[in-house]
Parts: sequence; structure tokens; C-alpha cells
Amino acid sequence: MPKLHVCSLSRLEETVKNTGARHVVTLLSDSSGVIRPEGIREEQHLRLIASDITEPLDGHILPGTAHVEKLIGFVKAWDRQAPLVIHCWAGISRSTAAAYIAASVLNPSLDEEDLATRLRAAAPSATPNPRLIALADSLLNRDGRMKKAIAAIGRGADAFEGTPFELVYD
Repeated sequence: MPKLHVCSLSRLEETVKNTGARHVVTLLSDSSGVIRPEGIREEQHLRLIASDITEPLDGHILPGTAHVEKLIGFVKAWDRQAPLVIHCWAGISRSTAAAYIAASVLNPSLDEEDLATRLRAAAPSATPNPRLIALADSLLNRDGRMKKAIAAIGRGADAFEGTPFELVYD
């Protein structure tokens, strides 16, 4: 089963190359400078433009329901013939939230706490954006279980940039 990989923007090209990924999710405040990695067709690259915030802030784009709906739709449409890479600026907050959401979509029977524990084990610096998690929790009818599980793992280890990792969801 192809896996979910998470990385920072600076590690995107090498992560796609090293994993053989054919689908990419970009979560940035502005993706205009992001060059689609070699081997990734435009329709295989989801660009979600949202800031890494949890409350409205002037000059920033608050992650919203439409962002999470697009992510869920993209993940459901992913053919799983090759890995999927999810990245944000640092590979710590938006991308780890999106990977947790994607894994929840791909394996709806997986316990939310077990998945959060897997996320923490794979990425000690992971600090999933709580707004993205809360929106997905509602859209996926998880009755607060996703929010609770992510809150339980707490803030990740301090880091300027996360280390690329694989999230196992089977």
C-alpha cells in the first residue's frame, strides 16, 4: 500500500524523488513560488492556500471548511499507485494535520488516538494545526475524537524544520 509522506518545502523535491510519489499536497500561505516537482502532473498537485493560524488575523488566510473539503476530495481520488507527499513550509503544523486527516480518510476504522500516537512516533516535532483538525473532525463526523487525540499528544519537540517522515495508516 503506498504511503503518506510529510516534509517541509525545502525537502519537497528530494522527498518526491526518494519516495517515487506521484501526488503532492501543498499547504502554504502563498504557493506561487512553489515549482511542481518533476514527475507530478498539475492535476496530481493540490495547492491549498492558508496560513498556519487558528484564529482570524489581518493579512492572513484562515484555514476553512473549503480547504479541508478539497483535501478530503483529493485524498479520496488518489489512486494509491504511488506515494503521496504532503508538505507545508516547515513540515510541522499544516502538513502534519493534513497527513493525519488523510490517514483518517484512507482508513476510517483506525482509532484516532492510535493514529495520533503513530504520528507522534513518526514525527517528534509534529504539532498539527488544531483548526484543520477541528474542521476535519466535524466534516468526518468524528464527534471530537480527532481533536481530543491530537490534543493528547500535545505540542511536538521544538524545531525550525521537521524531518521528512512516513505516516503508516494501515
